[in-house]
Order: sequence, then structure tokens, then C-alpha cells
Amino acid sequence: MASRYIEVKDDNQVRDALSFGREEGLNILILGGGSNMLFHSNFEGLVVKIASRGIQVLNDDGRVLEVVAEAGEMWHHFVMHTLESGWGGLENLALIPGCVGASPMQNIGAYGVEIKDVFSWLEAINIESGECVRFHLEDCKFGYRESIFKLEEKGKWVIVRVAFRLDRQSELKTGYGALESELSEISKTQITHTDVANAVVKIRNSKLPNPDILGNAGSFFKNPVIDHNVFSDLELNYPEIPNYPQIDGTVKLAAGWLIDQAGWKGHSRGTHGVHDKQALVLVNRGGASGQEIWQLATDIMISVEQKFGITLEPEVNQIGMI
Repeated sequence: MASRYIEVKDDNQVRDALSFGREEGLNILILGGGSNMLFHSNFEGLVVKIASRGIQVLNDDGRVLEVVAEAGEMWHHFVMHTLESGWGGLENLALIPGCVGASPMQNIGAYGVEIKDVFSWLEAINIESGECVRFHLEDCKFGYRESIFKLEEKGKWVIVRVAFRLDRQSELKTGYGALESELSEISKTQITHTDVANAVVKIRNSKLPNPDILGNAGSFFKNPVIDHNVFSDLELNYPEIPNYPQIDGTVKLAAGWLIDQAGWKGHSRGTHGVHDKQALVLVNRGGASGQEIWQLATDIMISVEQKFGITLEPEVNQIGMI
């Protein structure tokens, strides 16, 4: 629940809402699809819902395009629009919930692709001044599920549109675990961008609950990235541990596997628990408070730390946390 709520559809409406919030001395919460948030309590302030729509091609050399989408466009609908138009690059990111404006906030990623791989620029309005500023790739300081908008510039900007570099002939990335298996019956020379997206959708639907049916915020935890020496020691005790070596020499682990091995997959606390098909997902079956969900998350983090010596970090944004 929020004390004030408004939907905005263009830059001027964003500025008007921010101005109203400042004049009234209200805390301001910018809301996209709301799919990656955990409310610990009611929000006492102004919720600004970004409801802008629009997709436009700015540049097109016959192969590579610069495509800009308004922040309120639903992410999956945007991805499917690009594929239907013959533009490659976003197929691995199909069916991720939320809006376009939230995608660079945490550099969303799946199946070997992240936003930073296809990002061109974004425009954001400063909450205090109302100035609209363009941020290019290097300005955003993208990291694993991080950006400048979650770090030093957190709470200072409203992202209003995002531009992407898409490619009609972009290289397909199909070597990520379940995705490679799902596409195995199609000849590698015949796989299309749409085939990849359809495979991603099938995999996600088989593992992840629909938030419209079963309350959840998607993957609750980040996949931990650890030093190679730490991984080597861990592998001695757990030779079967899934691992993904990174370019910088670190190793990414599968948080879902760690949680599963710690005994949490399918764990139930009545109104809430851990999904029985994907241990990364915490579910609210109805009636659980944000604080109860967070207590479950905390218990899981402590358990994984005790078993593996690995510290999990939440991917979900915490709202109203004391």
C-alpha cells in the first residue's frame, strides 16, 4: 500500500509528479512493473508508476539498428516485437518480467547475455532538478546485476527511455546449459533468433512460477562470483558443483544449486516458501508479509554460508526495510 500513487506517460508528466512530491515533502518511489521488489512495510510517500509506451528505430544501416523503447514498455513484449521485426540480440532475455526502464538498473541477464551487451544509451530525469540526461555505456558502470543507478546514483534518477544496438545477423548464444539441450533437435545452421527465444520461454515456464498465479519476485538471489582459489578449494569437497569461469579469472556459481544442496528447495512455511522447481525463487502463497519473506531469505543465506562458506546477496530490491 502507498499513501499516494500516480501514473505518468511522458517526460513532462514525470517532472510534474516529481515536482508535486518535492512540494509535499513526500518520499518518492519509482515503479516499473514492480516485479523485482519486496515491500517490508507500507510505503509512506508517492509512488510514481512509469506507464510510457513507444518503440522507435533511430538508425538502421541495413543490418545493425539503434532501437529506442520508452521505459514503460513491458520487457517481454518489447523483446518479442524486436524478434518479429527480425532484429537479433535480445532473444536470450525473453520472458523476464518487468519494464524496459528497469532493465539497465540491474543489468538484467539470462543464458549468457546481459543488457550491457546490447546497450547503446538511456535517458533519465534527475529527481531533484528535472533535467533529462543521456547516459552512455561507460557512464552506467554495468556489473553483474549492478549499475550506477543501484550504487552511487541510487534514488537520483528516473529512467525514461532506453536505446539498444540490435543486429539482424547477430551471433546466437546457445551454449548455456539447458538452452543448448532444448535446441539440440534443431540443426545448428538452422537455429534462428526466434528459436532461441522460444526455447528460453519454454525453459523459464517449466522452472519459474507465473507471478500472476503464484506470488514471487523471480530470482531472489544473485549467483555468487568468487575467487578462483576459493573455488578450487570448494570443488575438492563438491566436485559436481556447477561453475562458470569468467574472463577476469573469477568463477560464477549457481545460487540455486547451493540453496538446493543446503536443503531448501521446496521448503514450506505455510503461506510462503521456496519453489519446488527452482530454489532461487521464494514464493508467497497468500498472506505472508514482506518481513516473513525476508526472514526466510535470511535463514537461507545463513544456511548457505554455514555449509559452503559462500555469502549470497539478494537480487530483489528491498523497500521499507528497517
